[in-house]
Amino acid sequence: MSDKAERLREARLKAGYRFASDAANALGVIASTYRAHENGQNDFELAEAKIYGRRFNVDPVWLLDGDRRAGNGAPPAGPVGVAEPNGTLLTPVVGKGKKIPVFGQAVGGVDGEFIMNGNVLYEVMAPPILSDISGAYAVSVSGDSMSPRYEDGEVCFVDPSRRVKRGDYVIAQIRLEENGALLAYVKKFVRHNSAELVLEQFNPPKELRFDANTVHSVHYIALAGNA
Repeated sequence: MSDKAERLREARLKAGYRFASDAANALGVIASTYRAHENGQNDFELAEAKIYGRRFNVDPVWLLDGDRRAGNGAPPAGPVGVAEPNGTLLTPVVGKGKKIPVFGQAVGGVDGEFIMNGNVLYEVMAPPILSDISGAYAVSVSGDSMSPRYEDGEVCFVDPSRRVKRGDYVIAQIRLEENGALLAYVKKFVRHNSAELVLEQFNPPKELRFDANTVHSVHYIALAGNA
């Protein structure tokens, strides 16, 4: 087992997850994918480390490198030189705001899809455009299937109340099998009628087609960025 994998295992246990499968369920990732990272079979990068770090309450830099951080992801104790203050703190501006959940998985499927099982990766403050929208949420992009529009790990903020039209970017929730899990796709909207839903993907370029009876929802992406 590599030092990197050992740190991931240590973080998982300190976070209270006795079994790797429990942590995978909480993260919303496939158990075998997580186990491969924890046992050192497969490497993981910064995007995955950020997601693991948020769930396990550790610094992702510590997960990756292990240096300049204590075992719990906090800076090592000890005196630190502090420069003289060169500014004056004013009364903070208190504005209206709310937190919304971010859904996703560390590793997506072939077309960047991920299981939409209700597991929250973390929460972020809603941007002003969504502050009054009931049911607003966000998703973390998996993979590069929509690059260069959306990059791996970027957060898309979703307005479920807005009507979508051709050319909009959306998150579509699809249930391919009866009683199966919902799969979420971040794509460009082409059309949706009584027969099918058609979405456009950029990388590699292609159209995804789904029978209308498999479509659970199609929601508008209001904006995206790093959160």
